[in-house]
Amino acid sequence: MTRRRYAALLTLLLVAGCSGGHTSAGAVPDEGPGEIVVASGRDVTGKNGIREQLIEAWNQQQNKARTGYRARLVELPGNADEQRSQLLGALQSGSADYDVVNLDVTWVPEFAAAHLVRPLPTGTLDTDVIKSVADTARWDAKVYAAPFNSDVGLLFYRSDLLRRAGVSQPDLKKGVNWAELQGLSRAVTKKLPGVAGWTTQLGAYEGRTVNAIEAFASAVPDFELTDGDGHYDASVGELTAGITELRTRTDPSYTLPDAFHSDEAESLGDFADGRTEFLRQWPYAYRTLYQSFGTNQLGVTPLPGRAVLGGQNLAVTESSGRAAKAAELIKYLTGRQSERCLLDAGFAATRTSAYRDNNVTCGVDTGQTPSASPTGESTDPMPRDAAGRPAYARTTLLPALQKAVQRPRTPLYGAFTQTFSAQLGPLFRDDHPGDAALARQLDAALKKALPN
Repeated sequence: MTRRRYAALLTLLLVAGCSGGHTSAGAVPDEGPGEIVVASGRDVTGKNGIREQLIEAWNQQQNKARTGYRARLVELPGNADEQRSQLLGALQSGSADYDVVNLDVTWVPEFAAAHLVRPLPTGTLDTDVIKSVADTARWDAKVYAAPFNSDVGLLFYRSDLLRRAGVSQPDLKKGVNWAELQGLSRAVTKKLPGVAGWTTQLGAYEGRTVNAIEAFASAVPDFELTDGDGHYDASVGELTAGITELRTRTDPSYTLPDAFHSDEAESLGDFADGRTEFLRQWPYAYRTLYQSFGTNQLGVTPLPGRAVLGGQNLAVTESSGRAAKAAELIKYLTGRQSERCLLDAGFAATRTSAYRDNNVTCGVDTGQTPSASPTGESTDPMPRDAAGRPAYARTTLLPALQKAVQRPRTPLYGAFTQTFSAQLGPLFRDDHPGDAALARQLDAALKKALPN
């Protein structure tokens, strides 16, 4: 055991004897100057990504002030589920000296309930943080994280294919509803053989859960699968309505067949190859797609109905020996200037000021340029507004974030999403059961996965 982990463990044991075992950021005396390790998934802005640049900018500040602190980013391999397992294992066993962890928004209740992360100082979530996004950082009436970058489902479309299909108004920036999307999809499939109406992520993983929650939330007003304590709280009738909506959205007459086993990368490739007119995807695709298509070919608009909120939040680990300084790092990484940097690089920022306040600029100069290219090429294909933001950020992305819905908030999210995704699998078979029958099966399974 390293000196650092031993000191942190000893202090935690002493505190546990007096307070029940849970501490808050700053309660354990810091070890003093040294390295702060930040564990995160892959940065979708590519080589020399903006997350690393922001950390290096903080390091430059610390070096100039001669504090003796330095932060280091560790990128975890694998998909989101694999990264969650790695973080859980490392923090529970003490096998990694992580001070800050970048958590998917659905993981916050689990890590907080397991006492793997600490409550953050009062004032972490100010009114500039988008309310729907800020809610993802709380659990059990405490703030356990700070929103770093957000995410929300959007609808990308090929305006050039709409024109070829004879659609008189191929600009859909004002949005479409599902009936209109279905009509446009059928028009494209009729006029353009080999081109499907739309694609999304329906493989047996989190993508299926996201698409289903969007359908359920669109079909049932104020739909919630769990209550404030994370317990199952839905009826068979609500589940039936949600399943019916999901079945309608995935009708084979206009859905790309590959969608039923696709993830984000595969569906993005199908759309880029011209195999489909519409794509449900996350904001990072905006930059990626504009490398291949210009404004005359590509468009983006809010997803019809309700869209699911995604993103990552930064938290201080319970085992950190430098918790106070780690919280200071998080404050910098999630501040107004940093959020504007994240937005400019292609992430969905978590603060309203990044979208609306022209006086808030990135201003981070590390001598590197964020790039979506794995080779580090610095080309910037994104259309931008007069203030330098991605052109769609203020008019499309911000409203979508403000209206987005969360996935179930529960410490048992891993069990929930596995059950939910697996139980919905029969819906995509030719011999699928009726909606009501499938709803009853789903209801019984979720009661076991999320017991009261």
